Amino acid sequence: MTLLIVGIIVMIGIHLVPIFPDVRERLIASLGTMGYRILFSIVSTLGLVLLIWGFARAPFVQIWSPPDWTRYVAMVLMLPVFILLIAAYVPGQIKAKAKVKNPFVDAINTWALAHLIANGDLASIILFGSFLAYSVYDRIALKRRAATGLVTVAETGPPRNDIIAVVGGLALYVIFLVWLHPLLIGVPVLRH
Repeated sequence: MTLLIVGIIVMIGIHLVPIFPDVRERLIASLGTMGYRILFSIVSTLGLVLLIWGFARAPFVQIWSPPDWTRYVAMVLMLPVFILLIAAYVPGQIKAKAKVKNPFVDAINTWALAHLIANGDLASIILFGSFLAYSVYDRIALKRRAATGLVTVAETGPPRNDIIAVVGGLALYVIFLVWLHPLLIGVPVLRH
């Protein structure tokens, strides 16, 4: 469980840096923009590896037993997650809409909520609960930064980018559902 918690702290910790503009600016001043991005990427990757490894090694402690139907709710909730992830990096009109100001944060909170609904073990509650709390905090912080003028308007692009986000998201969803979730997480989503 320790590796999982350390991974969560590292992963969320590095993603909290942009919420504190003074810290971010000091890091950019000392490392340069590219150096900051490289450091951010390395620490994010390290956090991701630690939390995946820690989650895989965490003891299974059942806190509650979710009904079988919650698995289907999670599968439905995960569908927009992949679309939002692509929309976060391929700016189109999805990113420009008022209700989806930050597709990446929306993807994280939907992913976390979906998994909290379908999983009742301690490691899942710690992992997904932490990320849900982080995404809610980040959403609030984004609103506060926007109110002070520290956030620029979301980048938008042509509507064809929305087609890329939807088609790419659907393809990634199917690939993850059928192959990657069992391979990377060790839990088959589709049961026969």
